[in-house]
Amino acid sequence: MGLGASLQTFNPAIPQPPVLASHLLLAPLKPLWIDVRPRFEQFQRELALTSPQVDDGKTKRAGVVNCLNHHYHSVNSETDNSFFIGSWGKQTAIRPPRDVDIYFLLPPAVYHRFQNYVGNRQSALLQEVKNVISKTYPNTDMSGDGQIVLVGFGSYAVEVVPAFHLTNGNYWICDTNNGGSNKETNPPAEAAYIEQVDAANNRNLRPLIRMLKAWQSCCSVPIKSFQLELVAAAFIQQSPWRDRSIFWYDWIIRDFFLFLYGAANKFVTIVGTHERILLGDAWQSRALSAYNRAVKACEFEYQNLVISAGEEWQKIFGTQISSSV
Repeated sequence: MGLGASLQTFNPAIPQPPVLASHLLLAPLKPLWIDVRPRFEQFQRELALTSPQVDDGKTKRAGVVNCLNHHYHSVNSETDNSFFIGSWGKQTAIRPPRDVDIYFLLPPAVYHRFQNYVGNRQSALLQEVKNVISKTYPNTDMSGDGQIVLVGFGSYAVEVVPAFHLTNGNYWICDTNNGGSNKETNPPAEAAYIEQVDAANNRNLRPLIRMLKAWQSCCSVPIKSFQLELVAAAFIQQSPWRDRSIFWYDWIIRDFFLFLYGAANKFVTIVGTHERILLGDAWQSRALSAYNRAVKACEFEYQNLVISAGEEWQKIFGTQISSSV
């Protein structure tokens, strides 16, 4: 009976034929990368907001939205005419908690009323919104400048962006800089894009973004979070590991830093409005340092030098990623 037929009729319940003596001279294969999966699984758990943190953020948003709804829409609702934006809207928030960002939609009549205002209309509108919130939270520090009203709660600051819904589906928001103007945006389209890319790439985009935000914080990287998100989305769609499991996160993060390094002085395009943003290069040296450290960490992971790998990862991400698991 030939070898092929033997394989076809092999029954796992029957003991296999004895190993040839020459095979005994070969050392058994040593498992490689034994710590990658548990290390990055634990890292993702450490980055995720806790249930109390999520509830706290939702509660802060609810209180602010309710008082604005009373004033501008004459309704009693903690969610109507508002939605999360930023990391809360894209489900990429990490610990420690950052600000809770929301859009609050104002009636068109408010826009037309402020069109009659002489001076910086946008600044006047932000101040009005701030004063409305102050009636409910008189002892809370607040400011209104740029595009937001900042409500400085202890555990979370809530950044309220007053907005008007346009007929094309986009939104106008205030910008008080340079005498005041309106800026066209579309946060729901941005969030939908992150979801689309995440779903198409084995849910590897959001975990990558969370890790990058940890790097951004740990290494004081001078790049905006939304820019990191867009570069990460571009990267994951061309990564050879895009459809792999968390076991490949060491290579994914290593390759991202090289991809980011090459993106210096290139543009990213904002989904929805097609605005092009220059990435610059102020962060490039940090991307290169992170890449070199990740290369070392990946080699240590391959050799099962668990502590050495962990020490290199911690130089990138801080202590939220463990030195050993």
